[in-house]
Amino acid sequence: MRSIGAFERDKANRYVERQGLYYDEFNIGDVILHRPSRTITEADNTWMSLLCHNVHPLHIDNDYASRTEFGRPVVSSLVTLSIITGMTTRSTSANAIANLGWDEVRLTRPVFVGDTIHAETTIQGKRISESRENCGIVSFKTVGKTADDQIFMSFVRHALIPTCPGGTPEGDDIAAP
Repeated sequence: MRSIGAFERDKANRYVERQGLYYDEFNIGDVILHRPSRTITEADNTWMSLLCHNVHPLHIDNDYASRTEFGRPVVSSLVTLSIITGMTTRSTSANAIANLGWDEVRLTRPVFVGDTIHAETTIQGKRISESRENCGIVSFKTVGKTADDQIFMSFVRHALIPTCPGGTPEGDDIAAP
């Protein structure tokens, strides 16, 4: 086995599993399919809604929700944003120094308890940091999808990621069209 992004060679025939990639390893336009998928439970929705103090009855009151156009509770977007972001972390930003924020968050359809969701991320852009030596900023466009590939959410996230140790940072790249 040769050294590849997910592993670093420790000794002959020994590889240490590595999370995340360095700035230099991201290529604009590449797509990452994040797995495993995750089935949303009632506990996920109730606990996170209450933890975030989102007490809208559409999320936590079965009787109220049964009388809405949805006929049942809708999973809070705070739940789905957190889970989808978490799904992406291992491969996009586990090696990051900082998460710099989310832009263009869109909620395009409801998610319900029992739905199984997954994420897909496209590397949207990258550039060398102007303020941090040996770091770059990578922009990720992520979509959350249900098991039948219906998009229910999208967002762009930016992270400050170190360049490969001992490597020479690549030049600036522009965002993919």
